[in-house]
Amino acid sequence: MASDRPVVVYPPDEDGGRRVRVDGQISGRAYNVRDIAALMQEAGLQDFDEMDVVRTWLIEWRGGGPDVWAR
Repeated sequence: MASDRPVVVYPPDEDGGRRVRVDGQISGRAYNVRDIAALMQEAGLQDFDEMDVVRTWLIEWRGGGPDVWAR
């Protein structure tokens, strides 16, 4: 099933990083919520901050939510 959310955060890897896909393309790896906010800002959501990341419906969290950063 395809997601209707434009941002996907994948499960943490062995280093605690999570791949982040924005609009179908991998944008980078995040190690915390601040990193995801920065990736979303680079994608054009200039006013996005850490609280927006935690609350938004735009993100599909796989393998745990915004508080999961270790395997």
